[in-house]
Amino acid sequence: MVILISFDIDGTLEVGDPPGVLSMDLVRRTKAAGILIGSCSDRPISGQRIIWEQHNITVDFAVSKQQLPDVKAKFKADVYYHIGDREDLDRQYALAAGFEFLWPDEALAEPWLHLDGDSS
Repeated sequence: MVILISFDIDGTLEVGDPPGVLSMDLVRRTKAAGILIGSCSDRPISGQRIIWEQHNITVDFAVSKQQLPDVKAKFKADVYYHIGDREDLDRQYALAAGFEFLWPDEALAEPWLHLDGDSS
């Protein structure tokens, strides 16, 4: 099963401004599990890439929120998640692009590590 996860940064990841509840170690575990990962943020793409580089995490993509449909078109996956902290932006863009949406506190349980092949 191919899983893709898009992380918002501010308010979602511990390195955000404001900091979120998701640690960079959680992101590393996710990547180590073979999951496609990247960021979808209001931050400039160059700024997103700097954050990942500073934490030695290789991402598959770094895009603006409006580009989530492009991510879905580029990467074939069985399940697409976007994790974010804002109803008006993160959730709205995720659902419009056909992604499942998770709040950061929901993502703490790493539900993607427990999928059994049935994404419904």
